[in-house]
Amino acid sequence: MTSERALPIAVLGSGSGSNCQSIIDAIEAGALNARIVCVISDVEDAPILARAQRHGIPAEHISGAPFKTKIAGDAEKQYIARLTESGAEVIVLAGFMRIIKAGLLEAYAGRIINIHPSLLPAFPGLHSWKQALEYGAKVAGCTVHFVDGGTDTGPIIIQRSVPILEDDTSESLHARIQIEEHEAYPEALRAITSGRAKLIGRRVALS
Repeated sequence: MTSERALPIAVLGSGSGSNCQSIIDAIEAGALNARIVCVISDVEDAPILARAQRHGIPAEHISGAPFKTKIAGDAEKQYIARLTESGAEVIVLAGFMRIIKAGLLEAYAGRIINIHPSLLPAFPGLHSWKQALEYGAKVAGCTVHFVDGGTDTGPIIIQRSVPILEDDTSESLHARIQIEEHEAYPEALRAITSGRAKLIGRRVALS
């Protein structure tokens, strides 16, 4: 993945797509040598699809049914077929609310990345900013990591932190974390496209 050509990436998302937008913005600003070859959502009317279409990016809905929380079975085969057809070399999860299973993990081994709104390994799973606030942590943040078979357990590429303020609510803390997410995801992708991110066991070395 070290080349002068723009790295073809695909984005999977279930919601608004604000992290997808940050990647689009970085590409259009010439700050990220990549091109988004397709955006796929498991939610038919997800705003991320409209975001992509406004920028001329192919965008489509592929249902995850009959499963509610994972991509498996026939749905997984459809995702793999579409991603293969698109020519994507890296898969970016941007608010994709389904668990990635073995078939997709094997098809794109070491080439699926995710962003999580906590400083992993602390507070994996849903609503991690609320977990951090309720726990009484003094620092929160976000993590871009490679995806493996666990829940938010893959090797860490980049982390960014924010202080938890005395008067923070879950909404205010989440908003500040999202600001960092929108910087961290393009930064992680730049490390990948430039070949600086090297996976050594569980450690990602940024040369």
